[in-house]
Amino acid sequence: MTISDGRIGAKRPGWARWLGSTNTITQQFLTLGGRADVVSLAGGLPAAELYPIPAIQAAARRALETHGSAALEYGPVEGFPALRQLIAARVTAETGGVFTAANVLLTSGSMQALDLIGKVLIDAGDLIVAQSPTYLGALDAWRPRQPSYRRLDWDSHEAGFGEALAKAKFVYAVPNYSNPTGVLVAQDRRAALLDKVIAAGTWLVEDDPYHSIQLDGPPGRSILSHCVARKSGPYDGPVIYLGTVSKSLVPGLRVGWVIAEAGMIQNLALAKLATDLSGSMFTQAVTLDLLERDFDRHHAKTIVPLYRERRDALCREASLHLRDWFEWDVPVGGMFVWLRAKNRAIDTDELYKFAIEEKVAFVPGSVFDFAGEDRSAMRLNFTRSSPEVLAEGVRRLARAIGNYVSSRPQLKGRDRSRGASSG
Repeated sequence: MTISDGRIGAKRPGWARWLGSTNTITQQFLTLGGRADVVSLAGGLPAAELYPIPAIQAAARRALETHGSAALEYGPVEGFPALRQLIAARVTAETGGVFTAANVLLTSGSMQALDLIGKVLIDAGDLIVAQSPTYLGALDAWRPRQPSYRRLDWDSHEAGFGEALAKAKFVYAVPNYSNPTGVLVAQDRRAALLDKVIAAGTWLVEDDPYHSIQLDGPPGRSILSHCVARKSGPYDGPVIYLGTVSKSLVPGLRVGWVIAEAGMIQNLALAKLATDLSGSMFTQAVTLDLLERDFDRHHAKTIVPLYRERRDALCREASLHLRDWFEWDVPVGGMFVWLRAKNRAIDTDELYKFAIEEKVAFVPGSVFDFAGEDRSAMRLNFTRSSPEVLAEGVRRLARAIGNYVSSRPQLKGRDRSRGASSG
């Protein structure tokens, strides 16, 4: 409340300008996900029935027995020291590089890591080169910084792309089972992008939350691994790698991490100090106990078969009910199927309203486009729901599409192909 002349009710200052560019879709699908009458295919959430509650209870008990009050205090802004050391050791073993705790910052999920990167690197108008479509959370995290964007084309030989990279503060990439498309980027493309980033002298943010959800084989080497292979000694490369236990264990622990050269970690820690002072030493101590036992890796082996079954169920039902209007690729990992309208006159922002009337939710493609122009695609999640619920959701979505098309004369008379889609 602002009191400018001694009277309550005087005109208050306006909101920050960036709020006018936000979307509310994340709030909507999190709310809809809690409604029993709505089938939500919208969220990016793991299967709650697979959360390892007994293991987390035991880890919490051991964490308190081992660390006592240290797990309940404010702690170092960089995070619980032993967990930073363990993550550094894991990354050293996985990549062949040389990493220490000085290369690790613990965050409240990888979302906080994205926010901190924005605070450290982005001023208004600065350029980000990013995959398009790209992760909605990243766009939301950086929106208050008011950057500009250029699309990352992994195969780009376009004249001027190198100059654009040189002007960019960083490149943002999700090469493993990208959100929203589920795409797995080939190793030669990863190496080629790294070459261009090094030549341009910029940063590369490699966001890797879905690494553990390997439905049809492992994803191969990270871009970070390619980077450390090019230079021996302590890590000082341009790749900023983000990880999290939100998908491999549970999102409620809110533990993620940044792997980067030491100077970047120091600056991110300064930004974090002004953001939350200290992360939760308790949940970080619990995570330490679980990771020391490799529980996250063992747990992934139990969830992947179920997620594979659910992916197959969603794609099978989509082939039965949606292929007249949409096409898709079956993802080899991750949590999402990306449906693209065969007729680009289909507007999934408008379709969303019809879907809600049928009590089914999806995420329209426009929110994954930094220009907001891709209105002919949608993202469906398969990890959260059983095959039976997925089937019901697709049937409701098919009814919504039918109602939408019937209300649009320009679509009603379209000669629809009944050939099998790529799904």
